[in-house]
Amino acid sequence: MGLEGLKTFKDLEFAGKRVLIRVDFNVPLEGGKVRDSSRIAAAVPTIKAVLGFDAKQVILISHLGRPKGRDASASLKPVAEELSHLVAEPVVLADDFDKVPADARLVLLENIRFWKEEETNDDAFSKRIAGLCDVFVNDAFGTAHRAHASTVGVTKHVSEKGVGLLVQKEVESLDFSHPRRPFVALIGAAKISDKIRMLETLLEKVDKLLLGGGIVFTFLKARGFEVGSSLCEEGSLPIAKRLLEAYPGKIVLPDDIVISDDEHGREIFTVDADKIPPDMKGLDIGDAAVERYLEVLDGAATVFWNGPMGLFEVPPFDTATNEIAHHLAKSKSKVVVGGGDTGEVVNSLGLTRYFAHVSTGGGAALQLVAGETLVAIEALREK
Repeated sequence: MGLEGLKTFKDLEFAGKRVLIRVDFNVPLEGGKVRDSSRIAAAVPTIKAVLGFDAKQVILISHLGRPKGRDASASLKPVAEELSHLVAEPVVLADDFDKVPADARLVLLENIRFWKEEETNDDAFSKRIAGLCDVFVNDAFGTAHRAHASTVGVTKHVSEKGVGLLVQKEVESLDFSHPRRPFVALIGAAKISDKIRMLETLLEKVDKLLLGGGIVFTFLKARGFEVGSSLCEEGSLPIAKRLLEAYPGKIVLPDDIVISDDEHGREIFTVDADKIPPDMKGLDIGDAAVERYLEVLDGAATVFWNGPMGLFEVPPFDTATNEIAHHLAKSKSKVVVGGGDTGEVVNSLGLTRYFAHVSTGGGAALQLVAGETLVAIEALREK
């Protein structure tokens, strides 16, 4: 899915118009403050560009969490404060549609999920959203796979519409139809069933597919190895066997595994991948696996990384993920990082700026790489 049939910035007229931008400010909050502002910062170029084109007013719409009706803990107030700091101008937080001040230059509407009609893609509610603007811009890549009122429904009621700078960059960066080679994908996942379409699509395109995370143990068991109490998707064993047979030599599994008796890591060992004891579980890939993976990655011209290598939330099972992240940050290869947990890892390590692109979308990025359509982007495409 490319940009064909989509209006981008060069196709839209903003001067003197009310511009509605759907952004993705679904960020973590802590103590009434934004803990990680990377998603907000990613939308700033589009916001500043529209303001720079002399828009009469810019209104931003976003969701935050999954509130059941109005919930003060899910208010976008901390987001408005953070955004004001990033764009260096006042941001008015409007509590409702009829409370958007006509003279405010930059407005953030309160959490759109405070209205139940948002997630049901209610047509009347979509029309109400469209009434806020003359031009609609979708720059919320992280929600592009959701058919909600503020992502899809609104497009039926606005004639002038297109994608923002962030969505444009996401679509272009996650297009691996003609990658520079060698092309290597590094994929960490809990289950094959979560990423089967993406795996199949990537295997048609890559020179090597390196696997980490819980998905490894389903593939190891498919090879006939004992995996102990490791996460293993029994129902996907036939899929793993089929892929191993269909792509011999392309799929690379770890040589060794970091194991423990439980996730608290009271006893930690490293064993060969075919020697996991029945009462132990694998929680990270081992040093030999990391060394081998880095050798393959060093020879790549293009790298796509999506998914941690182990239980990264619990040290020391974040060791392989962190080591690979730091190594790739120094790489001369074009490295594109998928969203979700992988984006969280590189953001937390302060490495984002060293990569060609770090996606702001988890599920949306996976669908795009898998060759699936994203409903919110399709809704903007001129038929």
